[in-house]
Order: sequence, then structure tokens, then C-alpha cells
Amino acid sequence: MSASESWKAAYRELIETIVHLGYPEEFGKAVASNLGSEKTMHRMSAYLRSAKPRSAEEIADEMLAIMSDRERWIAKKEAEEANARYNEILNNGLE
Repeated sequence: MSASESWKAAYRELIETIVHLGYPEEFGKAVASNLGSEKTMHRMSAYLRSAKPRSAEEIADEMLAIMSDRERWIAKKEAEEANARYNEILNNGLE
């Protein structure tokens, strides 16, 4: 399965999970689109299956929490990369 097909499968799975819980398909599409990455969609699907949230607000809150975690992870990785470059400059000079 290609990366594109895998992403599409995660997208469909999340929408189907939300619809199965009784929410509109459009809501599922909005959640999936906001999450964006395959990993975050899988995480959200797992949350929905285990927690079975009772309101759309709970789903939206979890979506925002997952998005926030992803943004923190990206910022951490960028900081680690910048720190590694800085240390390399300190150790080897600017050459």
C-alpha cells in the first residue's frame, strides 16, 4: 500500500468511526481534515473506539489535544535539529 493509499484508508476509517458513533459524515470529514496526518487520524480513531465520547464537543476537544501534541512534537524535533547544528558549529567551527 502506498503512502497515499494508507493516508486515504486512515481518513476513511476515521470518518466511518465517527459516523458509526452517530455523528454526521461532514463532521467526520472536518475532524479528519483538521488532523491531517495518518498517525493523528489513527490516534483519533483509537480514542473514539475506546472512549466512545458522548458529545461532538468531546470529539473536538480530543482533536484539538491531538493537534497540539503533534505541534509540540514538531517544535521539539525542529529544536533538536537546530541544537545539533549549533553543537556541530561549536565543535567544528564554521568551516
